Amino acid sequence: MGRPDPEEGQLPAPVKPPDGGWGWIVLLGCFVITGFSYAFPKAVSVYFKELMKDFHVGYSDTAWISSIMLAMLYGTGPVCSIMVNQFGCRPVMLIGGLLASAGMILASFTTNIIELYLTAGVLTGLGMALNFQPSLIMLGTYFDKRRPLANGLAAAGSPVFLSSLSPLGQVLLEKFGWRGGFLIMGGLLLNCCTCGAVMRPLDMGMKRKMGKAQDKYEAKEMLPIGGKSEEGISTTDGTKKGKKAKKKPKKGKKLLDFSIFSNRGFIIYTISKFILVLGLFVPPILLVNYAKDTGVPDTEAAFLLSIIGFIDIFARPACGMVAGLKWVRPHVAYLFSFSMLFNGLTDICSARASNYTGLVIFCVFFGISYGMVGALQFEVLMAIVGSQKFSSAIGLVLLIEAFAVLIGPPSAGRLVDALKNYEVIFYLAGSEVVLSALFLGVASYCCLNRGKKEPPPENNPSAGGGSDTEEAESDVQEAEEHSSDNHQPAHSTDNAMVVANEEANHVAEEQRGEGGGCPAGDGEVLARDGCNADQMVERDSF
Repeated sequence: MGRPDPEEGQLPAPVKPPDGGWGWIVLLGCFVITGFSYAFPKAVSVYFKELMKDFHVGYSDTAWISSIMLAMLYGTGPVCSIMVNQFGCRPVMLIGGLLASAGMILASFTTNIIELYLTAGVLTGLGMALNFQPSLIMLGTYFDKRRPLANGLAAAGSPVFLSSLSPLGQVLLEKFGWRGGFLIMGGLLLNCCTCGAVMRPLDMGMKRKMGKAQDKYEAKEMLPIGGKSEEGISTTDGTKKGKKAKKKPKKGKKLLDFSIFSNRGFIIYTISKFILVLGLFVPPILLVNYAKDTGVPDTEAAFLLSIIGFIDIFARPACGMVAGLKWVRPHVAYLFSFSMLFNGLTDICSARASNYTGLVIFCVFFGISYGMVGALQFEVLMAIVGSQKFSSAIGLVLLIEAFAVLIGPPSAGRLVDALKNYEVIFYLAGSEVVLSALFLGVASYCCLNRGKKEPPPENNPSAGGGSDTEEAESDVQEAEEHSSDNHQPAHSTDNAMVVANEEANHVAEEQRGEGGGCPAGDGEVLARDGCNADQMVERDSF
């Protein structure tokens, strides 16, 4: 009777996201974490020339520092999911902030490039990964109706931090050298611990308050008004304490939920995202060298990336606002598909740009489309799998993306070295992005919408789907299962007697309607006083 007791093995209902309040502080923390996670591996490239001089290595050797950071960010997704499901978001983020900071601080004392790989690459990359994924999970916990806007604002941290950390790194390099710069950068990464500290879990306090209020309300509804009410409430509390002592040990939570692979929408999203990553990052990586080969001066070529970053800052929140509109949000997957198609066509159309004006136009449209993709990618994933399974889903998606990151840009670089032609690379990258967009849109329409059009079978108990005997047997079985879970076999017998009495009473009423009178052989089942079993049934059931 009433709501299911969470002490009896039932999962408690998830807490409704507040869509504001403390959620704005969580959003600010997610903004900072996203900025560090995506911008830091690129901002470290400012120190590469000094590292090449000190360690006597080539550019490709130093570039592995950024590559290892990104590989750790993407490849350790399942590890992050397991840790979040086991320990929660806040402890994992605090550990991640300490690891990221310790990696850069230790890197300032290294004496060879291998030590840099292990400290700045592996340790810092792992720390940022342990911050990035939990921050997105907490963002989905605190926002529901405003989640598209929240995702867009959080994603804007990447271009903002990229435009800030690179100049800051240059200043630190000129004043303190690369060792002092790494030391100060390590101190900045301690802010990740602050962001982790504000990730306050929603459920515990609110569930306790709601549970106590509901229990007292049900006790007052069940018992007569008067002095017995207080006694009934205390009796209910005592019964719950007894249940706590007798309840079975809870089953452990899944560390990594692979059941999401049974979700067709998740499969479609994962395949399209893998194809997307193969070509998405290629144009911005090769843009500066492409501009230099067309005769653009070095300073103006470097300014092209600033144009993309500046447009990206405004494109992501704007796209998040559009995705949050009532008539757009149910179709957010198609908006994501359109943004990918826009990005791919931008790459293809700009492949023949031969002057600086054409490259600037390309940067404007690429910044818009790139910002749309960045703002929608995790919003679509949350909409597909839901907030309960998002922690496992994002870990598995990032792991799959890690393979695409290791395949796409390096393959493009080898093709440039072999063909000495950037035009083919832009055509290839744009075609991959367009293919991912078409796959997502067509597969979502054909597979998912077709499933929605099929109405679910109606399950109306009043329609009389089974016989009375079958219903009685199922009720007895449910009563026995309920009693076995709570170690109360006597209660199961009482429930079985109640159901049997109800069945017998039902048959008696039908016979009275046909011929009247009390059947002669049923005196042991029915009440003795005039075939009225209602009182007995009510007394036993109570």
